[in-house]
Amino acid sequence: MLTLVRPAPDSAVVMDPADVSVETGLADVVTLRRRRQARISVHDEESFFLDTLSEYQWARDAAGLAPTTLDGLIKPVIEVCEFYGTVPWQLTSREVDRYFAGPGKRAQSTLRGKINKLDAYFAFLEQRYAGEIMRRFGASVESPIDPFNRPRHRGDFGLRIPPSQTAMKDFFGRWREDLPNARKYAVACRDYVMTKVAYLSGVRAAELCGVCLGDIHWEHGQWGRFVVLGKGARGSGPRPREAYLFQEGRALL
Repeated sequence: MLTLVRPAPDSAVVMDPADVSVETGLADVVTLRRRRQARISVHDEESFFLDTLSEYQWARDAAGLAPTTLDGLIKPVIEVCEFYGTVPWQLTSREVDRYFAGPGKRAQSTLRGKINKLDAYFAFLEQRYAGEIMRRFGASVESPIDPFNRPRHRGDFGLRIPPSQTAMKDFFGRWREDLPNARKYAVACRDYVMTKVAYLSGVRAAELCGVCLGDIHWEHGQWGRFVVLGKGARGSGPRPREAYLFQEGRALL
């Protein structure tokens, strides 16, 4: 007859989980798991951590990054892990916040860069090693950069293939044919023109929303250009720049 409740051991005797004898019955599952966890060494986790760092650099090297950039990708990971003396998959959001708000506090742009690199490394772990880390160390891989402090644009290792020119031409052609059926014809035409000009010129939607008639210079270049208030760099603020209309954009306007 199988029983789950067994006599409590003597509290005065301290037992090593690795030395616990294999029990019989349903308790075998729990006992084997305890023995397996006890055999895992801290050095095994550290060695596996170093292996993931090397493979992460190889993966980024295949993407064509410079050697100096590859070294900078893993420095924030090593920095935080050495501070707490642990491996990445044992980090929590509270520990990361406490570090960057205290000993690791730097300028805002520096912190943003470190958080981006740390989160990108965890995206690599989740994609390639989440299952193995769970099997070997019993830890789930989850980025400690939670939605409250996660950067807006997270690194994505997936391959993004843009639509072909034929597909885009068919898309805009169907859209233009459907314009007479719109409930508000003028608004529909405006949206179509803005989307088509953004596609042709490559400007951002926020930049295009600020363009007025006085910003269009028909005499510049072969087909004309228009001035947009572009995105600034290094905290300098927005900068004006000229975008090309091309022949199709000029005819459309």
